Amino acid sequence: MAHRPNDFLGTWNLVDWRIEYSDGGVTRPFGDCPHGYIIYSADGIMSASIARGRRAALGIANARNAAVEQKAEAFDSYFHYAGPWRIEGTDVVHAVTMSLNPDMSGTEQRRLAVFDNAGGLELSAHEALKGGASRRHVLQWKQG
Repeated sequence: MAHRPNDFLGTWNLVDWRIEYSDGGVTRPFGDCPHGYIIYSADGIMSASIARGRRAALGIANARNAAVEQKAEAFDSYFHYAGPWRIEGTDVVHAVTMSLNPDMSGTEQRRLAVFDNAGGLELSAHEALKGGASRRHVLQWKQG
């Protein structure tokens, strides 16, 4: 059954982000304690931000003055994109208009959306890898 926009509206807190590989392996790109929010607004805009837990502070007031290595670590430990969103059946589609990674701007990020009985939301996407392997990104959220 297709989802309704009202099912998504509001702010969701990240519970877990894992990647499940076709060989049975599992990784967590931002570790065991990531922090994140995904926000779906009634006017059709969404925003997703995720950070690795315990990120190193830059120790300076202006991030532009940080060392190149510090900037690289800050980039590698944070994820963000935003743009319009829509529902297509059991999928939610994020039309990315801005992103920390400039290559994501202009893309559509399709996620299978599954709501559980405890008020949680799981967003997932399959990705084909070279050599016939695949992986599945799974992000679990709770509202509030």
